[in-house]
Amino acid sequence: MHLKRVSKSGFGPFAFDEWRYLPDGSDNPDFNPNKPKYHGASILITGDNFGCGSSREHAAWALKDYGFNIIIAGSFSDIFYMNCTKNAMLPICLNQKEREHLAQFDEITVDLSNQTVSTVSQSFHFDIDETWKNKLIHGLDDIAITLQFENLIEKYEKTF
Repeated sequence: MHLKRVSKSGFGPFAFDEWRYLPDGSDNPDFNPNKPKYHGASILITGDNFGCGSSREHAAWALKDYGFNIIIAGSFSDIFYMNCTKNAMLPICLNQKEREHLAQFDEITVDLSNQTVSTVSQSFHFDIDETWKNKLIHGLDDIAITLQFENLIEKYEKTF
């Protein structure tokens, strides 16, 4: 029902729609992101296989628009993972024990350069492809990367 839009913005209210709201449209107080202590959170800690069934960018757009910049899960569907990185969101895979540890804290620090997620008591390493890491650190998308090679592209075009 929400997938007819083509704009990246305005999808935040639809994130987790069926869990987030009660049948009357009011906020579900049992849904963790609705709890006051989580308002404004930019990191989502979730379970395994997050984003499965979502092959459109709309899911990533909704989470980004909701305010999440980092999603920590046990695993991601491949398409959803790519959609996150293409929309300036960092998907991080950590095992269940690590996620359970993180969930106990109100503050978590993510250091993309060093590929760590930390609390005051412990740090965990995560893997990320160097290309995606570079894109996220420097705020680059596919077009910006292509434009870095504009001179070479123009030179190549002139040879034909």
